[in-house]
Amino acid sequence: MATTNDLKNGLVLNIDGQLWSVVEFQHVKPGKGGAFVRTKLKNVLSGKVVDRTFNAGVKVETATVDKRDMQYLYPDGDDFVFMDMESFDQMHVPAATVGSAKDYMLENQDAVVAIHEGTPLYIELPAAVELEIQYTEPGMQGDRSTGGTKPATLETGAEIQVPLFITTGEKVKVDTRSGDYLGRVTS
Repeated sequence: MATTNDLKNGLVLNIDGQLWSVVEFQHVKPGKGGAFVRTKLKNVLSGKVVDRTFNAGVKVETATVDKRDMQYLYPDGDDFVFMDMESFDQMHVPAATVGSAKDYMLENQDAVVAIHEGTPLYIELPAAVELEIQYTEPGMQGDRSTGGTKPATLETGAEIQVPLFITTGEKVKVDTRSGDYLGRVTS
C-alpha cells in the first residue's frame, strides 16, 4: 500500500483487480477545499488510458512488477521465447503481450520483460533499433528532393516509410515506439 503522495511515473497500481500504470500525475491544491491528485493511468494489459482523481493522502494498492533483462531467442507458434539473462530460464510470452514490439525484434536482441506474479505483462525494447531494409523500390535519378518518402519492408517483415534515397540492403535506425525512420546506419 502507498498513499497518493507516493505516486510517481511508471508506478503500477492495483485498482479494482486491474493493473494500471501511472503515466502522469499532478498534485492540485485549490484555494478552497481539500487537496487532490489528478492522474492519467494506462491499463497495463489493454493499453486503455483513463484520467482519475484521488483525494490527497488516500491509500492506493500498488502491484509489484518485476522488470527483467531478457534476450529474445525465437518464435514458437503463437508465442515468443525469451531467456532471462541472470538465471538463463526461458519464458514463453504470448503474441498478444508482445504486441507491436514483434515488428522490431530480431533473434538474440535484448529486451525488458515486465512480470507480475509470474505473468508477462508487456515488453520494453530499446528506444531505437538497427534493422536492414529487405526490399524497397529503387529511387529514380532526381528523387533526391527533401521530404519524399516511400514504403520499405524491414528484415522483420514490418513496413515503414523511408526517404527516397534509401536502397535495399541498407541498415537504418528505427524508433520502436512510433515506427519512424530515424536515419541511416553507417558502418
